[in-house]
Amino acid sequence: MIENLRKVVIVVAMLNLAYFGVEFTVAATTGSVSLFADSIDFLEDASVNILIAFALRWRATSRARLGMALAGILLIPGLATLWTAWGKLMAPMPPAPLPLSLTGLGALAINLSCAFMLARFRAHSGSLTRAAFLSARNDTVANLAIIAVACVTAYTHSAWPDLLVGLGIAAMNLGAARDVWRAARTEHRAAAG
Repeated sequence: MIENLRKVVIVVAMLNLAYFGVEFTVAATTGSVSLFADSIDFLEDASVNILIAFALRWRATSRARLGMALAGILLIPGLATLWTAWGKLMAPMPPAPLPLSLTGLGALAINLSCAFMLARFRAHSGSLTRAAFLSARNDTVANLAIIAVACVTAYTHSAWPDLLVGLGIAAMNLGAARDVWRAARTEHRAAAG
């Protein structure tokens, strides 16, 4: 089971790393806060899954400690998004709807694939695989919101939908970090006791 999980998290890490490059490039080109937030999240997901691949054979207490560290890593995209959103507030230009929607569709395809690959392992190895699964699941919701933003932006020509969804993605990452932290603390107590 562990070897199968290791293979899956490595594939998930590589998919996330590859799409980070795509989405970050489009975010930089279009000035989209939501795509920026999601691209940073792809990089964070790649990092989390690489760490999981290494930690699967560690003792339970060590895995729980890593789970607590991963909770902190899950905060990084939210903080980066807040910084980008602040810049967008100073110069509110709407992103181009077509690249936004196409990139959101591509991200949705990647994240759905990753969520399905990880779903069968979400209860295995505790907070580590929970972190990976929650990241992929939350990202599919974020991608649907990005696609909706593209439609609303095409209609309204406003920067606000993109900004609000970017902040929503940041809030979702904060919630996932809290869930992983709680699971890791519970595991650490159980392993230590």
